[in-house]
Amino acid sequence: MGFGDLKSASGLQLLNAFLASRSYIEGYVPSQADIAVFEAVGAPPPPELFHALRWYNHIKSFDKQKASLPGVKKALGKYGPSDVEDSTGGDSKDDDDIDLFGSDEEEESEEAKRLREERLAQYESKKSKKPALVAKSSLLLDVKPWDDETDMGKLEECVRSIQADGLVWGSSKLVPVGYGIKKLQIQCVVEDDKVGTDMLEERITAFEDYVQSMDVAAFNKI
Repeated sequence: MGFGDLKSASGLQLLNAFLASRSYIEGYVPSQADIAVFEAVGAPPPPELFHALRWYNHIKSFDKQKASLPGVKKALGKYGPSDVEDSTGGDSKDDDDIDLFGSDEEEESEEAKRLREERLAQYESKKSKKPALVAKSSLLLDVKPWDDETDMGKLEECVRSIQADGLVWGSSKLVPVGYGIKKLQIQCVVEDDKVGTDMLEERITAFEDYVQSMDVAAFNKI
């Protein structure tokens, strides 16, 4: 089943739920699995699907190096919540044949049913009381000037003037790139649901008198 049609609302909702507890489609680093799903999505998910939107913006930042990401693309249906193998190594069963509560009876007794519903209610109650975790990432940005005559102090001042909820600027340094030109390398911490790399690139390159381009040099989940 996978995610189904990733251009539909239901497909995007499945993707959003799948990414609520994951950074990537498979494993702990971006791979060809992310590229396959990214290409199937085709456009940024709506803001309310913030897990999917955060993932989409992150994978988009790898556009120029997607061919070098690890892994081999599989059929789209191989990715997603239904791509789970039977860990027992035995024959797989239909969901209707699996007794999640260890009962050998085909029909539950009233007492067993009552206990099951109580336990489910307790579990849902505990889950609802857990504080929501704020997903954050640490970024290292490369901001390149037009030439060696660009005022790098003014360029950095422009970058740091960008303020947004969920964005904190960190340390910076100038790194030689050749021919007397230096790039600004600056760190920042962002809340994934509020600040994306696309937004940062758009606002930084808006200072077109100083900035030629911006690239994400490093991206780490916190």
